[in-house]
Order: sequence, then structure tokens, then C-alpha cells
Amino acid sequence: MQFLYPTFLWALTALAIPVILHLFYFRRFKKVYFTNVRFLKEVKDETSMRSKLRNLLVLAARLLAILFLVLAFAQPFIPQKGEVKKGIKGVSVYIDNSFSMSAASQDVPLLEKAKQRAREIVSAHGPEDRFQILSNEFSGRQQRLVNREDALAMIEEIVLGPEVQVMSKVLSRQKQALSLAKTDNIASYLISDFQRSVTDLTTYQDSLLPLNLIPLQSVQEKNISIDSVWFEAPVRMANQTTPLFIKIHNHSTIPVENARVSLKYGNEIKPLGSLSVGPGADRTDTVNITISGTGWQRAEVTLTDYPIQFDDQYFFSFFVADEIKVLSINDATPNRYLQAAVNGLPYFKLTDVNSQSLDYSKFVDYQLIILNDLANVSTGMGAELKEYIENGGNVLLFPGRNANLGTYSTFLQSFPANPPQSFEQVSRIVGEVNQAEFIFKDVFLNKSANLRLPSTQGNYTFGRFNSRAEEQLLSYRDGNPYLSKYKQGKGNLYVCAAPLAQEFNNLVNNGEIFVPMLYKMAISAGTDPRIAYTIGRDELLEADHQANSAEIVYKMKGEGGEFIPEQRAVGAKVFLTMNGQVKKSGFYDLFLNPGQVNHGYAFNYNRRESALQYYSPTELTERLGEAVNIISALDTAVLTAQIEEDNRGTVLWRWCIILALLFLGIEILLLRFWKV
Repeated sequence: MQFLYPTFLWALTALAIPVILHLFYFRRFKKVYFTNVRFLKEVKDETSMRSKLRNLLVLAARLLAILFLVLAFAQPFIPQKGEVKKGIKGVSVYIDNSFSMSAASQDVPLLEKAKQRAREIVSAHGPEDRFQILSNEFSGRQQRLVNREDALAMIEEIVLGPEVQVMSKVLSRQKQALSLAKTDNIASYLISDFQRSVTDLTTYQDSLLPLNLIPLQSVQEKNISIDSVWFEAPVRMANQTTPLFIKIHNHSTIPVENARVSLKYGNEIKPLGSLSVGPGADRTDTVNITISGTGWQRAEVTLTDYPIQFDDQYFFSFFVADEIKVLSINDATPNRYLQAAVNGLPYFKLTDVNSQSLDYSKFVDYQLIILNDLANVSTGMGAELKEYIENGGNVLLFPGRNANLGTYSTFLQSFPANPPQSFEQVSRIVGEVNQAEFIFKDVFLNKSANLRLPSTQGNYTFGRFNSRAEEQLLSYRDGNPYLSKYKQGKGNLYVCAAPLAQEFNNLVNNGEIFVPMLYKMAISAGTDPRIAYTIGRDELLEADHQANSAEIVYKMKGEGGEFIPEQRAVGAKVFLTMNGQVKKSGFYDLFLNPGQVNHGYAFNYNRRESALQYYSPTELTERLGEAVNIISALDTAVLTAQIEEDNRGTVLWRWCIILALLFLGIEILLLRFWKV
């Protein structure tokens, strides 16, 4: 047996006090008057024996009461096997404050129960010990070791937050902080629901840091969430009706019936009806949304689910352009049929420019670039066009009748795309339309015999060296390509086998094909920004740099207030790093000048914890090994006692208090009821 505070054993000298009292107090004589002294000797002998016995028992009770009281203050314990570490102790307590901890455990949220367990852990340690109180926030303040009072105050400040941390990162932060304690007497406590999605720890073998897990589990294990929202077409126009896809996931093992979903856009909330989702299944629904304005638009999809609600809203924002810009690069006179076709489309604007007077920096302003019968594609132009395509642009190439095949081959093979080989001046008719691809998908109600397809009086043949990268959109009756698509980066290259000139190609006169083709090529531009981001995961954002100086400072304003993100301007783009400054889901605007939105962002909470699947204490032991201590505490006394026992071994001070009180009670009973 050992003592936590052995200096208190000096108080055992107090045992002399009742002995001295016994020697002097109980020697006092008391006169007793008898009317009959015949039995005086017998009474005197019997009374003397009984008095001595009672006095000895009272003395023993007092001595034992003082003994156990002193021992209680010295805090005796039977140490565990191995050496007991003494001195100041460094203790790290992690409290999981992610949204999954909002679930109820009986009648109390898991977070409140976790905070109570943390208070019990801190209170069970000594006042001189040092503590780290860690949550998912991972703030700099939480990397310092504080005293017991400050630790209790920090526990009270913890609230639910959007941050989600895996357990390996938590343990790494704990080790980093405890290394500052300058003692090898350290311990780690993890208080969490230990969801499977974040518990990435495996067999634990660090003998220097005792690891204690306190698993908390909710009574609520049913949850559905809005997984994602997206548009099919990347470009949207005002007054256009476009389909919006909504994906809902059921994270539980039981079906969900009649989940109500609604869409908020502008000042209108539109009920979308009720959905039923099978256990562990996804349900994707489609709703038509009519775009009501231009510029940055905000919308929100909401479903009804209780009590886990952090994943029941999905915010998204999208940009609606005033017009779609098309650039036609020509060697000579612009094609008037092309001008008529493009200018006849609402919101479309065509710009003609000569190939000798190009401003490559303006390419980014256009959704579609048409190479109209050019004789050459110079090396510089080819490099700029490839970069434009990789960044999300679309290029439609019509080779000139007298094209320099060498420059065309160099340009096309850089993608790679099939290079032109020779020009054949023969009549051909297009016989097949790829209606499965986006350009012609849903363009025709049905492919009737009356559908007029393009015909040519001359076309190029192409090599088939890189045909695996090719997707034919329109094909001749003999199977050779008339119009092909090559995906490159975020954009697309479209190559026509025939020149655009009317003497070789009647495509510009075929409104059934040409007009919807141009329209969908332009709106399929891959430069459309993302409509939603995830808090804590999407930390690097991109926007168009709309200033001439790199010294300009962008600001962001949204649900969490206004802040200045870390920013770096590179050419026509500015890259923004959030550094954890976005805390609340909702809409955030990027601006240079107040009231002028340069870019609109929508942030949502991470769905990582939507799946309410936990590790049980048994599974945690199997996963991490026997070296980890799993504490399943039901109340304060049990947890505190278990912590003290884990720290020092079998703690005996409570038994000492009980025995001290017992012997004090025996003394009182002896003095009160044993009359001599």
C-alpha cells in the first residue's frame, strides 16, 4: 500500500490525545451513596470491570476513527502492477462537438453528456495537474495546457460546430500538446460517439501515452440527408426552365416514408411533395426551376427530418449570364449564314475577328470559339486555344478548303485528336445522329424520316491513330465522322470534316441541326463554377480576378460575418484560402466594393457524420487492442472512481472515510447507551 500524500501521516501523532484523555479523565472518582452497604463490595467490583471495559472500547473507537481519518487525508491506495508515476500530471481531454453529438441520449444531448464526463475527469485529478481541453475546432488556444479552473471554464464554452476531425488527427494534436507538459506522467481521454466514418484508429501500441476512450451512444439512429444538388446544363439563361436534380440519402436501416422536400428560390418557397426512401438507399428527384433573373442567384433545398437537422438544408448558388458570347475567327469575310444563325438565338452575341488581329487574352470572355475555314492554325494560336479548352472553353473547328495540313495536324495531335489526311471532293450525306450525347440529347422529339440531315460536297478524311479519344456526334452513312467531339480538361474540341463554306457544306442552312448544335455547344462550357461547397473540406476557392492590380484586397461576407480570406492572384484568376473562417452554412459573397458581388458561394455542412453508425465498446477494443482503456461510465461516482483507480490503482480513501464514520458512530453509541 502506498500514499498519495504521505506527509499527512504526521497527523497520526493526534492518536496521543484520546490516550491522554483516557488516562486522566477516566481516573476521576464519583461518589455514590448507598442506604444499604451490605453488597457494597460486590457492586464495586462489578462496576469497576464494566467501566474499564467501556472506557477501553471508547478509547479504541476514538483511536480507530482518528487513524482512518488521517489515512483518508493521506489517500492510501494499492498500486497497479508496475511503477506508479508521481508528480504533476498532463491530461488531454477531447470532446467531440460535431453535429452528430446533437443526437439525444435518453433526455440529454450527447454533447452535454460529453461535457459532464469531461468535468468529472478534470475534477478527479489533482489541482496542480495541467490540462488540454480539445474540440474539433483545433484552435491555437486549445493547444495550451491550463490549470483545473481554466479547464473547467473551457469545457463550458464548447458548443456544436461544423468541423469534423478524424480520431488520428485528434490523437496527434493531443500528443503535440502533451509534449509541452515536460513530464512523462500523461494521459489521453477521447469522449465521442465514435462514428465509423471518423474513427480511423487501429491497433494502439504507444506505451508512453495511456489512451482512454469514453464512448457515448444516442438512442436516435435514424437520419436522412440531402446529399447533393446539381444542374444538367452548366450554363443557365434568364427566363429559361431547367431541370434541377436533388439526391437524398437514407442513412438508417429502416425505410423513411413521406419526407417533405421544398425549394426556396427568390422570395418563393415551392413544396416538392413527399419522398419515400428505402433503408440505406438513395433517391434522386427532379424539379424544373425557372430562372427569374441574371447575375448570382441563390436557392435552397430543405427536407423535414428530426432531430438530426444539420444535413436537412442544402444551399447552392449559380450564375446567370446576361448573354452568351461566341467568337468567330475568320481569314476573310465573315460567314453571313453563321451570323444569322447565332444572332437569331436569344441572349447570344457573335463577334467576328480576323485571324491576324487576335487578342488571346480575350478568349476567356467567350463560351464558344469557332474556327471558320482557316488556312493555318499557328503554333501560338494552337497553344492558346488548347489552354482555353483545358480551362473549360469550347472550340468548333471547320477546316479551310486549302488548309495547311501540317499546322492542323500539329494542333489536333496535341489533344490528341485524329489529324486530317486528305480532301475528297465528293458528295456525302450524314446518316446518323448521336442522341445519347449532350449536344443532341432531347433535341428531337423523335427521329422521323422527315428529319433533314446535313450533306457535303467535299470533306477531309482523318487518320484513326487516336480514335479512342473521339466521340462521333454526326456520322456519314458509311460510318466515317462528320462531326466529332474530343474532351480535353474542362472543355471540349469539336471537329467538323467539311469546311463551313456553303459550296462544300449546307450545315448553316439546316436550322434543325445547326441552331440547337451551336446553342448546346455554347451552354456546355465547363467554366461554370461549382454551385456548392463543403465547410471544412473545400478550403481553396477560385474566382475571376476582376482588378488590374494584385494588391487589391477581396473580402467575403455571409452568415458568419465579414472577413478577409487569404488570397493570391494568378493571371485572370484569384485563389482564396478560407483557413477555417467559414463556420456557418449559407451564402457568402466575394466583393471588392460593397454592394458589388464578384462571386457568390454557397457553403453546406459536411455530410460525413450523417451516417449514424458507431463502434460499440466491444468493437473498439477489438479494433484498437487491449492496451486501450474503454470507460463505460454511467454516473459521476463510477467514472471518478474508475479514473482514480486507473491513475493510482485501488483507491482506499473512501473506505477510510466510511470506517472513520463507523467508529465515531460506535463511540457515540457506547457513550449514550452503555450506562455504568
